[in-house]
Amino acid sequence: MDLPRFEALMVDLTAKVAGRPLDADLAEWLNREIPADSPTFAAIAQACRDAVAAGWMCSREHAGIKYGRVIKAGPATHGFSVDVVDMNEIAGGHHVHPNGEIDMVMPLEGDAKFDGHGAGWCVYPPGSAHTPTVAGGRAFVLYLLPQGAIQFTPAA
Repeated sequence: MDLPRFEALMVDLTAKVAGRPLDADLAEWLNREIPADSPTFAAIAQACRDAVAAGWMCSREHAGIKYGRVIKAGPATHGFSVDVVDMNEIAGGHHVHPNGEIDMVMPLEGDAKFDGHGAGWCVYPPGSAHTPTVAGGRAFVLYLLPQGAIQFTPAA
């Protein structure tokens, strides 16, 4: 998996969510239209596994979390940035989503859950905040951030 092929997958994905409100309805729609057992979900998950194995995705590490912004927000991705993290039984930095956040949860080991969500999608609305946590194993989480907006903050 190389970056241009991964970008093509993300262009297709972000086209599907562009212009939709980031809310519970979007999470339901994603889990129905691109469920964890779908070919599209499987292709993205495999691309992430291959890219991490190749060393160009999740190439940074801080406090036990491997991460990286893979694609900056821009017209090709309909204004979304794409970040991927590799988390294993760990909580990340508390942050606010000024414009919301779409998360694709890809368990890798054990019964990994991201903020209580197993394989599939969760969506945080604009202005929401959390301490992202993977429990029960290891998972990749792909984040789509409108305009790449994220604000790390002290935990509330």
